[in-house]
Amino acid sequence: MTVGTGDGTPDAESGGATAATRRAGGSTTLGFALLAAASAASWCAAVGTADPGIVALAELGVDLGHLVLVPCPGPLWAQVAATLFDGMDVVLVRPPGPVRPGLARRLSARARERRGVLVVLGSRGWPEGADVQLSVEAGAWQGVEAGHGHLRGRHAEVVASGRRAAARLVRVGLWLPAPSGQVVGASNRPQEGQTEQEGQREEVEAEGAAAARHLVPGHP
Repeated sequence: MTVGTGDGTPDAESGGATAATRRAGGSTTLGFALLAAASAASWCAAVGTADPGIVALAELGVDLGHLVLVPCPGPLWAQVAATLFDGMDVVLVRPPGPVRPGLARRLSARARERRGVLVVLGSRGWPEGADVQLSVEAGAWQGVEAGHGHLRGRHAEVVASGRRAAARLVRVGLWLPAPSGQVVGASNRPQEGQTEQEGQREEVEAEGAAAARHLVPGHP
């Protein structure tokens, strides 16, 4: 799934954008999947996410060499996020509670000013309308069908909506995550001669490059 306005930039008018995931099962994984797509060629940061699990992020495809974590910023989380836009292309934030409208507007404006992307986890407390809204509306874990076993992956339906060119509702089936730990399209199947993991990796690389082109201005 790509996140953008459809013309190759996050926001056709200003070059920046705000994407938000609604607080529901899978929203955190989905938010970090956006960072995985962008971190292949751009600097990213995550603010207020406590300990997201470094191993899980690496399995998801996040380039840890291009990631800055500020797990517990305290009450100054918004100022920290705004400052990070001086050197980061994508900044993910998890607000600790309801956000004042003025603060939300200033942080979104900061992202537009720096031609970056602000990703908000748990948008229910975010009063400013996001350019793209993402939500996980359905999902089922695989691996415990008989009532026991090991969780292998989660099939989910992700819904995207937004404003302007992103206003059209889009529904996409995803493995969130797949047995490999990464996020891949639900219809992905390995080609002849490929193992399942090789096929998933190829799909992730292609989808990640496409998503990064929409998320980050100037991405090759």
